[in-house]
Amino acid sequence: MGKSMVRYKKLGYVDLNVSDLSRSRHFYENIVGLEYVGQGPEGAILLRCSDDPYNVALRQAAEPGHKRTGWMLESPAQFDVLASQLRAHDTPFEVLSKGECSERGLLNAIRIVEPNTGAVVEFYINNPPDGHYGFNATLAKIVRLGHVVYATPKFNEAVAFYRDVLNFAESDSIEGTFTFMRCWPNPFHHGVGIGRGEKNVYHHTNFMVSEIDDIGSAIHRLNRAGAPIVYGPGRHPASGSAFLYFLDPDGLTCEYSFGMEQFTEAFPRAPRTLPRKPEAADFWGSPQDPRMAKIGAIETYTIAGT
Repeated sequence: MGKSMVRYKKLGYVDLNVSDLSRSRHFYENIVGLEYVGQGPEGAILLRCSDDPYNVALRQAAEPGHKRTGWMLESPAQFDVLASQLRAHDTPFEVLSKGECSERGLLNAIRIVEPNTGAVVEFYINNPPDGHYGFNATLAKIVRLGHVVYATPKFNEAVAFYRDVLNFAESDSIEGTFTFMRCWPNPFHHGVGIGRGEKNVYHHTNFMVSEIDDIGSAIHRLNRAGAPIVYGPGRHPASGSAFLYFLDPDGLTCEYSFGMEQFTEAFPRAPRTLPRKPEAADFWGSPQDPRMAKIGAIETYTIAGT
């Protein structure tokens, strides 16, 4: 990784399309444990699980799934580095207007459509930069929005785009089926996962918790609420995380995880390729419910001028 490569701070937000705003707000606030912030543009429900202005936006839509994901750049200087990379790889982008940035609490932002998954991806700096708003943990000690995962038939191409254009670092792969990548130099094992799928699907949203007990207590809370648990509890061999996957009211897949591996910026270990077998996904052998990651439409968008 050289000085001319894009540098990130973290995964900042994901905007989700839902069929019933009131129902989804109740679920993410009172079952998942996010904190309600208020309403955003066009009536979006804003929630957070960290010291950011928001981490999850819920938007009313006909089809549940992914609207956009936002990655916080390390500094304003990274906009020029990113724009240079995008131009060099013939990737269209647009600079968000001052009005849209102001509405959404951003200082500056660039938007692209990732050409393989079709997902809208934004790169931004908060307004004010690195502002701290305070998250009041309630049901679970969530510490951050952990990662997002997409599935696509263009698996190899999507991995190459995140690696070669956006400068994400590969951490591990499951042979031919999943690749886990971190937004360098952020230390966590992965901020994005790319899976092989028959069509483009938003696979799941991850929330990282600070205690293993948060996963245990969530099992009973989800059962009481009638929310399906579709995978776990288990432990991922690649990242070392303990996990629990469950469905929101629209059938979108969510995950709690605890204990993810962290990498050093200098001299990190080499990425590994794990064999394609069930044990590569879960040390504990938990079965997957077939409903996992089946719902998650990726909203289409056209970059201005293309």
